[in-house]
Amino acid sequence: MRILHTEASRGWGGQEIRIIEESAGMIERGHEVMILCPAESRIFEEGPRRGVPTVALPIGRKNLRGFVALRRWLKAHPVDVINTHSSTDTWLTALACKTLRRPPPIVRTRHISSPVPDNAASRWLYNGAVRHVVTTGEALRRQLIEGSGVPAQHVTSVPTGIDPVRFRPGDRAAARAALGLDPEGHYLGIIATLRSWKGHAHLLDAFAQAGLPGWQLLIVGDGPMRGPIVARIAELDLKARVKLAGQQDNPEDWMRALDILALPSYANEGVPQAVLQAMFTGLPIVTTPVGAILEAVSDGETALIVEPKNPAALASAIARLAGNLKLGARLGIAAREAALARFSREAMLDRMETIFARAGT
Repeated sequence: MRILHTEASRGWGGQEIRIIEESAGMIERGHEVMILCPAESRIFEEGPRRGVPTVALPIGRKNLRGFVALRRWLKAHPVDVINTHSSTDTWLTALACKTLRRPPPIVRTRHISSPVPDNAASRWLYNGAVRHVVTTGEALRRQLIEGSGVPAQHVTSVPTGIDPVRFRPGDRAAARAALGLDPEGHYLGIIATLRSWKGHAHLLDAFAQAGLPGWQLLIVGDGPMRGPIVARIAELDLKARVKLAGQQDNPEDWMRALDILALPSYANEGVPQAVLQAMFTGLPIVTTPVGAILEAVSDGETALIVEPKNPAALASAIARLAGNLKLGARLGIAAREAALARFSREAMLDRMETIFARAGT
């Protein structure tokens, strides 16, 4: 198949990483894949590094310039299916295809749990312009069916798949040494784009409350909340105990270096890649029941689940794992077994390949 992805986002996080990983996987299977994105976007740079062709178009905003450029490109480059990812590129693609004589089918992937506006335009988009909708979790799928009236048979949940070879348990001391960390230290970590809803501020408050002498908090990632996070670290007098590692291209090494992963998100989640990656790595996890997270982990079996925006509960769960190595080991082993059974990269590619093929028939 000739598969085209469009992405208006200029940022970098789980959504953009999934697009590249899925595209690379489809190329490995013999399909032709290309990504259209703004020239200033991170995905424009990262795609070619993974062997995925990218083309720069001005589709970062909903305007006439983006519509014209996208329509012109689609008219000159026939494809079998288009997979859109953000609101802006979905609207531009839907309107451009409406003006083409033989438009390719559109598959819209929704990566986050923010609600779809309840209006006539959105109903046209999801029930008419788009051939099929993919969500990254079953909770997001139900949200579209129940809240937006999208027919159940037109929505499929396909959680992001993780490479079980890349993300696997390993030598923790060696991973730490390679990253310049103390091999004998104790590390709590969060690996996520620095966005408000990821809960970094609540994690900092919880870390301060938990005490945990000898422990350090690793914050891996970058994003718009870096300034407020730095300020909060200073307010809590945690500068000596918190390391801001910035954006890293090797999250698997940082996962293997951690004792505990925390992701205290309070909004906009599907099934977060950080949770899945930690599961494959066999890490004990503390997270929240937001979006579709509970489709990946369950409280007391594969993770500890706490109420969102509750630093006290988060601190208690972190302290519980820090003081009970047997509990952490049990949760980590069970999490890896669950991940291997349900969230592999190959399973994601199988399901998306089927959806793309059916959309084109």
